[in-house]
Order: sequence, then structure tokens, then C-alpha cells
Amino acid sequence: MQHFLDINTTPADQLRGMIDKALAMKQARAGLPKGAGDADQPLADRMVALIFEKPSTRTRVSFDVGVRQMGGQTMVLSGADMQLGHGETIADTARVLSRYVDMIMIRTFEEATLLEMAEYATVPVINGLTNRTHPCQIMADILTYEEHRGPITGKKVVWSGDGNNVFHSFVHAAQKFNFDLTFTGPQPLDPEAGIVAEARAAGANIVIERDPMKAVEGADLVVTDTWVSMHDPASAKERRHNQLRGYQVNDTLMARAKSDALFMHCLPAHREDEVTSSVMDGPHSVIFDEAENRLHAQKAVMRWCLGV
Repeated sequence: MQHFLDINTTPADQLRGMIDKALAMKQARAGLPKGAGDADQPLADRMVALIFEKPSTRTRVSFDVGVRQMGGQTMVLSGADMQLGHGETIADTARVLSRYVDMIMIRTFEEATLLEMAEYATVPVINGLTNRTHPCQIMADILTYEEHRGPITGKKVVWSGDGNNVFHSFVHAAQKFNFDLTFTGPQPLDPEAGIVAEARAAGANIVIERDPMKAVEGADLVVTDTWVSMHDPASAKERRHNQLRGYQVNDTLMARAKSDALFMHCLPAHREDEVTSSVMDGPHSVIFDEAENRLHAQKAVMRWCLGV
């Protein structure tokens, strides 16, 4: 049994194995109807609990479809269904669920909830997202880059915007996959200093550059995310827009990257805010391949967790 909690806590060779497995599984499905099962059914007779304290489209659908394609079944539980930590403890919930299901994916707010679930569960636990990290998204992003451009090792990845949970997982990935990572954004929205320091101490090349035009020079991949989270208060929205307006990914910014640079966004996007439609729909964009690859990357993660 293996938990998938964060990229930095997973051995690099096993992360590489997951990416390779994801690509092989995707290629094996070429031409099959979307509802068809995989030829290999490693999750046959397995039950997977999908817990959503935070609402989701891509995470919910991609995990649900992935389990079904591999022969398993899912049980979807919302925060309202469970009220994690309110009444029954998270530890007791983990112990009980472990008696019913073979694996748990949780999308939650606090990292502490994820860690407590993993500590007391006797089945694998997967981090579907916390306020601190989003490792499944970055596994899909690595898969997408390599599918289009080959190995990401030694490439320059530039993140423009808010140093949020998705960026934190990019920091972890830079450490494990050996690519260079530049953050460009306003100082108040810098990533967590401890995460950056830990990655640098492990040998990762993490650069902070305030000038977005300078930051994207020579970039192989440019990435951004929404400026305002679905749970941010209304009072934060105008402030965020004022802080981040200069970091919008537009045609002028992309022109400073390499001519064959890719653009990614984990979606949902607010068009004309953090990124223009001309970039999202333009020749650099691979955002819908990226969205699809959540399915394939997570299938590989689940197989790794169960050793199948």
C-alpha cells in the first residue's frame, strides 16, 4: 500500500514510472469508445471512495471515469455527506472507510485533513487537492508536456500569477523531474517560502523574477491559473485583479517565450483575466489535452497506489 500525498514525498523513479505508464495506457485506448473499459482491468472488484469537501468538475469526472475504465466502482461523498472532523473525527472516518473501500481520494481544504486521513487509513489515500498542493494536476501537466515535446528534464517552465497550491506542486515537480522553474508575480502573492527553500536545498533551480517579460524569455512552457479562487471573499477579487493585471498571459507575453513554447492552464479559466482567449485558443495552447490527461495520469497514480 502506498499513499500519493505529494510529488516531493514520492521517489523520482516511481514518478517517472507513473508518467510512462499513463502515456502507455492512453495510447492503448486510442480508437476505443470513451465508455469502453481498458483491456487490462486492474481495479476489477475494487471500490474507490471519492471525497469532495471542495466542489470539482475535472477531478470528480476524471477519477470516476478512470476507476470505471479500469474495472472498479466509485462511491462519491461530499463534504455535506460526511462533515469531516465535525462530530466523528477524521481519524475515525479513515478507519471506518478503510473497512469498506480499497482506496480513498480526497479533495479538501486543509493539508492536515489529508495527512490525518492518510495516517489512520489502512488503504491508499490520494491527494486530489488541498489548499497547499495539487499533485495530480502537475502529473497531468508533465504528461502533457512530454507527449508534445519530449522529456521535460532541463526545460524552462514559467509560472505567471499567484503562487498558489498548483504552483507549489510545480516546485515539487521541478525537484523530482529536474526542470528549471521561474515564478513571476507580485511579492504579496509569492509561493510559500518553505516549499521553495526545500526544493532549492534539494538542488532544484527555482527563480523569482518580478518582470514577466524578462521571466518568460526562453521559456519552453508558460503556465497560469485563476486569479481568484472559488472560495475567496468578494473583497479579495478587486485587490487580486489589481495585483495581477500586469501578469496576464497574452500574445505579447507569449511572443517572448520560445517559438514552440506550450501554454497550460489547469482550468476553469476566466478568459481575458489571467489569460486572453487568443492564447487559450492559439497555437501554443494544449489546455484541453492537459484536461484530458488528468484521466490518464490519475489512472497511473491509482495503479501505483495499489501495486497493480
